[in-house]
Amino acid sequence: MAESVRVFVNAVAVDVAPGSSVLDVVRCWNENEAAAVTRGERVITDSRGLPVTSDLRVSAGSIFRLVPTRKRPAAVDDADADGASGDE
Repeated sequence: MAESVRVFVNAVAVDVAPGSSVLDVVRCWNENEAAAVTRGERVITDSRGLPVTSDLRVSAGSIFRLVPTRKRPAAVDDADADGASGDE
């Protein structure tokens, strides 16, 4: 059994123990970015850009990227939603 597996985070090679989670890999790469993931400020995506859970177990050659979390716009109040401007 391999002593480590090589995976990539934002194009940087990281060697981790087999069975490591994606969050473990991010933490080995950059602790501040791992904390941002934990706080919900960053999302981990796979090589296709699809979000993955931080507890996913990695395999050799896996590619991950960190992207900012998209903030949803604040809810529009009912008057604005009806198209009324209130300036009449």
